[in-house]
Amino acid sequence: MPNVALFKQDGTQNGEVTLNEEIFGIEPNDSVIFEAIIMQRASLRQGTHAVKNRSAVRGGGRKPWRQKGTGRARQGSIRSPQWVGGGVVFGPTPRSYSYKLNRKVRRLALKSVLSEKVAEGNLIVVDGLTFDTPKTKEFAKVLNNLNVDSKVLVVIENDNDNSVLAARNLPNVTVIGENGLNVLDLVSNQKVIVTQTALSKVEEALQ
Repeated sequence: MPNVALFKQDGTQNGEVTLNEEIFGIEPNDSVIFEAIIMQRASLRQGTHAVKNRSAVRGGGRKPWRQKGTGRARQGSIRSPQWVGGGVVFGPTPRSYSYKLNRKVRRLALKSVLSEKVAEGNLIVVDGLTFDTPKTKEFAKVLNNLNVDSKVLVVIENDNDNSVLAARNLPNVTVIGENGLNVLDLVSNQKVIVTQTALSKVEEALQ
């Protein structure tokens, strides 16, 4: 089973943590990771694009000329698609791009990314993140103690509000609760810091 060092907030080591091999020690499946990223990025699309079809364009209520006898082609409205200022045919309309992946596929993608982070040495486990007041300076000090100077994802307990507020103004720092762990955030950040409590919750959820 893979082991990683357990750190305190001040950067000193406080023993080791044994990780679940079925979650943090599998062979990463790149195709499943790719599927999960595409699914999440699709869900982030707003889908608010819209055009006006011939029924939504203003005007054109009257037939421009009589059906027969003018020598011109028959027309029913000056807002038909072939007219300048007419409606658009088959244009984009508001829609949702989101779709679902099977639960087993989503879990395999998470396990694959977490295993990659462990193999690369980019997973840092801390015994806890506690702040008396939500001070950005204090959170930055913790990152400095842990020698983290790159983009980092911090996974904490769901009720740890002070940590969320303290890290809110720090660039390149993303803080999420254990329930919000996702593939896109994991691959978008080089380092992952996770509290010991959140780690046990993640292992419990992915078993």
